[in-house]
Amino acid sequence: MLPDNDDRHVIAAAMRSGAQVIVTSNLRDFPADQLRRLNLEVKTPDEFILDQLGIDDREVWACLQQIADSRTAPPETIQDVMKQLERAGLIRSVAQLRTPDGQQGG
Repeated sequence: MLPDNDDRHVIAAAMRSGAQVIVTSNLRDFPADQLRRLNLEVKTPDEFILDQLGIDDREVWACLQQIADSRTAPPETIQDVMKQLERAGLIRSVAQLRTPDGQQGG
């Protein structure tokens, strides 16, 4: 069913836990058409965070603050965390966070 049989455990875990979405940068090994048959959706991390921003942007900001607060050696700011997320490929999510409407927590 999957291009890489070594990924079957991901599908099994998602189904067992009742997940609706598999979040991965490896879209090639998780074809959307095959996952749809299992009532699963596949999203990139960037797409997933964009969805979360649409649901409750304050919660996303609280998570960013919690991540920044947990990094003490050396200390980091929310801006530092966003730069790291951007480097990790969350380009659109960080862009939205940086818009005037998205700046409420930053």
